Amino acid sequence: MIYQEKFKIGLKDVWKGNEVSNKAILEYLENIAAYHSDSVGYGINTSSETGFTWILLDWKVKVIKRPQYGQTLDIQTWSRGILKCYAFRDFEVYDENHNLCVIATSKWLLINNKTGRIAKVEEEMAKSYHSETEKLVFPEKEIEKIKLPETFESEIIYEVKRKDIDIIGHMHNLYYLDLAYEALPEEVYNKRPFDEFCIMYKKEIKLGETVTCKYSKQEEKHIVVIESQNGKILNAVIELRQ
Repeated sequence: MIYQEKFKIGLKDVWKGNEVSNKAILEYLENIAAYHSDSVGYGINTSSETGFTWILLDWKVKVIKRPQYGQTLDIQTWSRGILKCYAFRDFEVYDENHNLCVIATSKWLLINNKTGRIAKVEEEMAKSYHSETEKLVFPEKEIEKIKLPETFESEIIYEVKRKDIDIIGHMHNLYYLDLAYEALPEEVYNKRPFDEFCIMYKKEIKLGETVTCKYSKQEEKHIVVIESQNGKILNAVIELRQ
């Protein structure tokens, strides 16, 4: 089942050159994924009834062409498969001339609302998504894990604020990308956009927590590791490429 929505690029969604930003792209993808789940009865509005919530684990995004402010995007998403407690979801973003602009894949985890623990996806839920198991935007079925750097060039400290928190009490998924950008050296930051990027979420960040964002350049990759201030908890890893 292919689920489809249209999104218009607004002012807050663009950066230099009036082109859509990576954060805006992620916001569109996150929203259409939620809308799809809403449509099959397992979304935000029915979470209290079903007893389950989907938690995002990984992003892999490739920008082929950047649409500009004011354009209307046609975004398509589909479940690529559901295995035990995991769901895999792919995306395609087209511009007004039906040029393919962005491809993306993601991995999600099902959580039991009452226990806060991982839950198995039951057959009824899995069937409702009508997975397109043969339709992949990337050749690999699994998102490759980001290798952690052994050394870092710089770091910043950040204390999580109220504006960062989402409806389930964690730092919103989009803001991990913001933190990664803040951790970049100025000369790297100014080289945006990054047309390929991955985000690996490991441990949620909550209000009032202080995290360290460490930057490392590995060949053509810019990697930011977000962890607790004492270094004992790995929260996320972000990989950016030109």
